[in-house]
Amino acid sequence: MNRVKQPSLAQLRAFAAVAEHLHFRDAAAAIGMSQPALSGAVSALEEALGVQLLERTTRKVLLSPAGERLAVRARAVLDAVGLLMEEAEAVRAPFTGVLRLGVIPTVAPYLLPTVLKLVHERYPELDLQVHEEQTSSLLEGLSAGRLDLLLLAVPLGVPGVTELPLFDEDFVLVTPEDHWLGGRHDIPREALRELHLLLLDEGHCLRDQALDICREAGRTEGAPVTTTAAGLATLVQLVAGGLGVTLLPRTAVDVETGRAGRLQTGWFTDPAPSRRIALAMRSGTARGGEFEEFAVALREAMRALPVRVAA
Repeated sequence: MNRVKQPSLAQLRAFAAVAEHLHFRDAAAAIGMSQPALSGAVSALEEALGVQLLERTTRKVLLSPAGERLAVRARAVLDAVGLLMEEAEAVRAPFTGVLRLGVIPTVAPYLLPTVLKLVHERYPELDLQVHEEQTSSLLEGLSAGRLDLLLLAVPLGVPGVTELPLFDEDFVLVTPEDHWLGGRHDIPREALRELHLLLLDEGHCLRDQALDICREAGRTEGAPVTTTAAGLATLVQLVAGGLGVTLLPRTAVDVETGRAGRLQTGWFTDPAPSRRIALAMRSGTARGGEFEEFAVALREAMRALPVRVAA
């Protein structure tokens, strides 16, 4: 059996030009090829495919029935190669193409304005797509390739995931306006032992962080904890209604307490309980250098926030 010859891209490009212009001189000019070279490329393609593509006369060029069918295929191949080259260019040029960013709900409303402003001003060619989900879902999406980068609380302790720390932020105690701890700047952690604490629902990492803080303060498992809120906005409204107190990350305080009256904030003595926010990426990702540069830019952009930016 004779080995089938593979057509070259140059041959396909020459044939597609002739199929479009039905004139050798015009087709050659359109793709920047000499007319003899164009004619030779089309002849070589006919030989490789084993079919006649053109009907040549002294006055004009016509497509054969086979040429009519294969011209469509040739154009599809050339279009696909063009898309491949565009994608490769996007890979070579950082901060272009799509970036699928996953963000936890207790970060998204407070940090996204800074993130979006940075992307708009510094990376205008980047197509940022934001997905707000809880931590477990974000990690699943990162592992499966559905997401490229995460913005969330760490440490995660997940193999195959690299964390790029952005900043640390303190927790603030939010109380009803008549609460005895409201407005104080010297609250000891031990005060959390007996407070009626309102927390987020199961699945939110902020709930787990708050419980860890309480355990460190010596809070017993039997101390009252009411879990009725799916988001921080609802949590703060419950505090305003006098149902208890809660812990808010510092970046959320102005936004959430500004929506409800009858509230006070209390500040812990140093070292205050805190959380760390970071970017997380797949270890060894091809875009690792790009994401590290993005983390550096984010740290600088977040210096205006009430946080301690990571070195």
